[in-house]
Amino acid sequence: MNPWLLAARPKTLAAAVVPVLVGTSMAMNARAPLHWSSFLCALGGALFIQIGTNLVNDALDFKRGADTHERLGPLRVTQAGLLSPNAVLAGAYLCFGLAALCGIPLIVRGGWPIVAIGVVSILAAYAYTGGPYPLAYHGLGEVFVMIFFGLIAVGGSYYVQRLTIDWMVLVAGFAAGALAVILLAINNLRDIESDRASGKHTLAARFGASFARREIEWLAMLVYLATIVFAYGQDWHLLVPLVTLPLAVILVQRVKHSEGRELNRCLAMAGALEWLFGFTFVIGALI
Repeated sequence: MNPWLLAARPKTLAAAVVPVLVGTSMAMNARAPLHWSSFLCALGGALFIQIGTNLVNDALDFKRGADTHERLGPLRVTQAGLLSPNAVLAGAYLCFGLAALCGIPLIVRGGWPIVAIGVVSILAAYAYTGGPYPLAYHGLGEVFVMIFFGLIAVGGSYYVQRLTIDWMVLVAGFAAGALAVILLAINNLRDIESDRASGKHTLAARFGASFARREIEWLAMLVYLATIVFAYGQDWHLLVPLVTLPLAVILVQRVKHSEGRELNRCLAMAGALEWLFGFTFVIGALI
């Protein structure tokens, strides 16, 4: 596979796409006509920010010693010597620049709130593993993901469609963010020993494997509680994503009984769960 495609981590892109689908679908469910250019620009911006975050993570985790030959997860291009850290960082900066270009039409439509969202999102994407206080190394990865791949991504996607906000949209943003945090929590559970060795103080590394498994279990439960809340507040058709609950139950059970590389299968299942949740959300909004 092309090393740049590997570095982009296609399996993680549900975390970028699904929140945009959720926010846009909620706007359509509120009987707003779809503003196609805003949808496409929001989707492009989210994808470029996600890929840029992945590239920064690939390069700087290697530089900080978090990615070694003992890594249990998927191949990282800098650790494998397929691309240099400087080349990967240059690719990340290019992605952030493209995200900014995608944001220009959104700024024209939505004004200064979109400027603030775009600037903060790009800075935070770099700060996830870069800068003097990398968020992922200080147990703030879950907070970052919930805010930027949940609340802001869903709320911003809704805002550029309707030019207003509804608190129920933030409940939906919490659900989307929780699904993305589950992916991160499984990743951190798998890497708990190597993260501790490299000084990467994720919540799993700080509080242990049992905590990480309970975190995943509670987040999965809260996804569906939030689904019931926003469906009650906006439209009962938005209960359609509840059909994915059995997969979430299976995922939680597998995480409880998996260790090391076995958790890569759980990661794939968590990614599938997020995609299915997003697609069923769109179906519910269109009914």
